[in-house]
Amino acid sequence: MATIPITPAEAQRLIQDGAKLIDIRDPDEHAREHIPGATNIPVAGIDHLDAGDCAVVFHCRSGARTHANAARLAAAAGAPCYVIEGGIEAWRRAGLDVVADRSQPLELIRQVQLTAGGLVLLGIVLGFLVTPGFFALSAFVGAGLMFAGATGWCGMARVLQYMPWNRQMAA
Repeated sequence: MATIPITPAEAQRLIQDGAKLIDIRDPDEHAREHIPGATNIPVAGIDHLDAGDCAVVFHCRSGARTHANAARLAAAAGAPCYVIEGGIEAWRRAGLDVVADRSQPLELIRQVQLTAGGLVLLGIVLGFLVTPGFFALSAFVGAGLMFAGATGWCGMARVLQYMPWNRQMAA
């Protein structure tokens, strides 16, 4: 069975008719913003989906994760399977309801991007203004990002998840 791309309006109709809405983003993303009624099952655990016989509508942030994992999502659904083109971003642009909790911390990947970018910039500025040895900071961060991309393990994300602002993240 294949996934069928649909618009947010078509997804809304399917959901009103009893389709299950599954958010495949990570829990930190879901906690910060989600479509009302969506069940959060990150793509890593999607093989444990129990959809029964009803249709399933999947979404992510932009549609890229659902597209990249289409075959896996279809296999997990075991029923008619749809993906929202453009994800929650398209849903929001269509003027449909989202639940946003801005008291939740930024998504962990965005925290990594901000921290890595800040450290690279700091290393460059200090390298020019103080001593060239600070360029090593930028090289270290770059090497860490390359390692994270190659292995899927990010040390900076591991450190950031234990920061005080991330400890109270809703499930």
